[in-house]
Amino acid sequence: MKKFIYADNAATTKLSDRALDAMMPYLRDHYGNPSSIYSAGREAHRAVEDARRKIAAAIHAPAGDIYFTSCGTESDNWALKGTARRLKKEGKNHIITTVIEHHAILHAAKSLEEDGFDVTYLPVDTKGRVSAEAVREAIRPQTALVSVMYANNEIGTVQPVAEIGEICRREGILFHTDAVQAAGILPIDVKEQKIDMLSMSAHKFNGPKGTGVLYCRKGFCPDNLLDGGAQERGHRSGTENVAYIAGMAAALEEACLTMEEKAARLASLRDRIQEGILAIPGTYLNGDEENRLPGILNVSFEKIDGEALLFELDLKGIAASSGSACTSGSVDPSHVLLAAGVPYQLAHGSLRISLGRYNTEEEADQIVKGVTEAVEDLRAGRVSRNG
Repeated sequence: MKKFIYADNAATTKLSDRALDAMMPYLRDHYGNPSSIYSAGREAHRAVEDARRKIAAAIHAPAGDIYFTSCGTESDNWALKGTARRLKKEGKNHIITTVIEHHAILHAAKSLEEDGFDVTYLPVDTKGRVSAEAVREAIRPQTALVSVMYANNEIGTVQPVAEIGEICRREGILFHTDAVQAAGILPIDVKEQKIDMLSMSAHKFNGPKGTGVLYCRKGFCPDNLLDGGAQERGHRSGTENVAYIAGMAAALEEACLTMEEKAARLASLRDRIQEGILAIPGTYLNGDEENRLPGILNVSFEKIDGEALLFELDLKGIAASSGSACTSGSVDPSHVLLAAGVPYQLAHGSLRISLGRYNTEEEADQIVKGVTEAVEDLRAGRVSRNG
């Protein structure tokens, strides 16, 4: 049986042992509702508050500014929709974002447009970066919020978050960043970078699926998305998922402790794979070679269908992606690549390899070998399975 190589860590990551260990007591024995006043409830409440402190410390925020959600998508929707609806009462009906955001942001923005809000979608350069100056020029008296992702999930490009935060703070505009791909990978300091709201999702840094965070700077919280109880200090209804929150905090704390070492190792593996794959004729690197996440590599191949390539790699025991797993099944090429000026046919033949803490040098070499063979076979018409 061939060895399975997982190279789609931007889609999700393997649960770490430390996260699982932190979760188990609250899955088995300590199952009290954290809103209950008896001892079992108080014990669960303590676990939630301990996790809140750990997550706050990871991004240099006060614990009281951390709110637990079900995922990054909920956090993004809450930040955009809740802020827009709250500030509309003050005559603020304009939002600024970029054309390469995750669909959680783009679709939320489209929904707000249908409700009468005005949205500016800023373009990016060929490396996938938005200009901080473009953000400044787009600000109007009616601007309620700027939302620019910290790092892109498809090409790994890191945005000038601190510069954008400085501009927004100076102009009195709230700044939100989708840091789902950056949390636990890149250093984040919400005070220094002047970030007012920030989204995270546990399963991107070896925590459990189904839990996330929205950081909101003290003094502002978006209007509620959910109607119900008074959980999360009255801002996010629903009984807290204690076990998953504990696992998320343990995973993020662990990721931050090893961040520098892990980033260097992932970048080395990524560069090793990049060198091998770019040796294939008709192959092009997508994104910013300097300002990018250490574990993401996105390339395009001439005369290759991305979906067919994924099928061939799967048969070789390699799991990768042609872009965002959230849009799998779509016949259109990545909106991120098209926005960065990649020609349609090349964008259709893209491959995203995203590495994580469990990948090895041996796997990196096997990925190069597998991709090289798959591309050669597809170009020669030797396919094992046609998608």
